[in-house]
Amino acid sequence: MEKRLKNKIFQSRDLCLRALDTNSSCARNVRRNGESMLYLVTGGSGSGKSEYGENLAVGLAGKKSLVYVATMFPYDEESYARIARHREQRAGKGFFTVECFTGAGKLSGQPGEVFLLDCMSNLLANEMYLEGGSIRRRDGEAVRECRQAIIEPLLELGRKKELVIVSNEVFSDGVSYGEETACYLALLGEIHRQLAGEAAEVTEVVCGIPVPVKPVPNRI
Repeated sequence: MEKRLKNKIFQSRDLCLRALDTNSSCARNVRRNGESMLYLVTGGSGSGKSEYGENLAVGLAGKKSLVYVATMFPYDEESYARIARHREQRAGKGFFTVECFTGAGKLSGQPGEVFLLDCMSNLLANEMYLEGGSIRRRDGEAVRECRQAIIEPLLELGRKKELVIVSNEVFSDGVSYGEETACYLALLGEIHRQLAGEAAEVTEVVCGIPVPVKPVPNRI
């Protein structure tokens, strides 16, 4: 009786392993066939998330065209210096740069096959505070505006083309903020949840080390 039970357990395990291997092969085939996928990369300031996102996009592209979606609005010397640093970092990697401070929906008409958006936290701030932004409410309606302005257009783009999105991890400092900042953080968290829910991969970069969050490694 015990021997038969063990045999059944091992047979079930082998079936599961074969199924997982088949699913992994299917996922690799999807990438080889050029199916559009969404990748979310998060990390703290100076974590190396931008460099990881760039290398990921280059690896996905192969010989396909690369589009860098720049979201940082230059407003002071520090922002100009940061923009220059990022341009130098991605020089020679084959990116065509498109500025998108607000209005992510217009990216759907942008030529290109692999998109890298860096970074989401800037795009959200622009939509909330720039004159041309679409997120004006600071109550429950702000989530609806955020979905229309950012989440839905990017999810749609990610279904059509390869899309790597880099964003900031700003939720671990344990500090209590005022109402305005709390609204911004709540919307950024909503964006992360919605994008991560549909993403093929979610990676958090910590001290330059990519830590996979999704897909979760299978354990038997």
